[in-house]
Amino acid sequence: MKPFGYLRARSTAEAVRESAAHPGAGFLGGGTNLVDLMKLGVETPDLLIDISRLPLDQVGDTDNGGLRIGATVRNSDLAAHPVVRTRYPVLSQALLSGASGQLRNTATTGGNLLQRTRCPYFQDTSKPCNKREPGTGCPALEGAHRDLAVLGHSEHCVATHPSDMAVALSALDATVQLHGPDGERTVPATEFHRLPGDTPHRDTEIRAGELITEVVLPPRPDGAGSLYRKARDRASFAFALVSVAAVLSVRDSRIEHAALAFGGLAHRPWRAHVAEGALRGAPATDETFERAVDAELAAARPLRDNAFKVGLARSLAVDALAELAADS
Repeated sequence: MKPFGYLRARSTAEAVRESAAHPGAGFLGGGTNLVDLMKLGVETPDLLIDISRLPLDQVGDTDNGGLRIGATVRNSDLAAHPVVRTRYPVLSQALLSGASGQLRNTATTGGNLLQRTRCPYFQDTSKPCNKREPGTGCPALEGAHRDLAVLGHSEHCVATHPSDMAVALSALDATVQLHGPDGERTVPATEFHRLPGDTPHRDTEIRAGELITEVVLPPRPDGAGSLYRKARDRASFAFALVSVAAVLSVRDSRIEHAALAFGGLAHRPWRAHVAEGALRGAPATDETFERAVDAELAAARPLRDNAFKVGLARSLAVDALAELAADS
């Protein structure tokens, strides 16, 4: 076992200061992913900075009718929050489809965003992996990749991002608030996670020493409904083969607002900008939904064993949009 230090942060400023002073440090919230990766030898922090006691566990309204979600709000509490359930049901549904009740009681908002891929090669330190050790290769390209990416991958990595919550936040146009050595900054949720390119070891746009302090949701678009759908190998405690978060409003039988994001298809939650462009202003019909989703998925580059994901994603997205349209 690799020895490591432990510090319980008394303030956000202290957490950031100590992280900047110790480049090998990691932040500990719920620990549901980090501790597992430490046991596997994938993560080897020199110092754990415990942020679980910081005052980042509140959910509250913004001045413009949106919602602020603290970084240490537990997944169970967020899913059950009455404002989330009524205004942003896609987020509540996404959270409840992830992990188990026990894990949701511990996992945090910030930690959920930062959880790492479940690619088997990444989690096995006896195997090469560009994400874990840049330059060693990606055996998943020719190996076990049934669960891995069909969109946005590269020759260096075909891993997928595992979070359900992050897919919903992408469709909701959330923003991520960060506090670091250089002060505070905001990153759109759609840009927070990265595609692998030639730097697959970089999962997010977070900088050294930065701490997620909150996630902010904008006001719900007028008349918009939302939902989350997930296909997986078993009914619970399983990561998505494909998931979809959809937000839709219809006025006079035409689509006024559309937002669509996929999970399980890429190294990050995949915001379907092509499909959204085809949906806005178009009639709310099955034919419209099918054409829009097909246009988005035309960019898919499936590997030997995961082409089924393209058809599965199509079905989930079209059904989700049709259900929202019918309820409008």
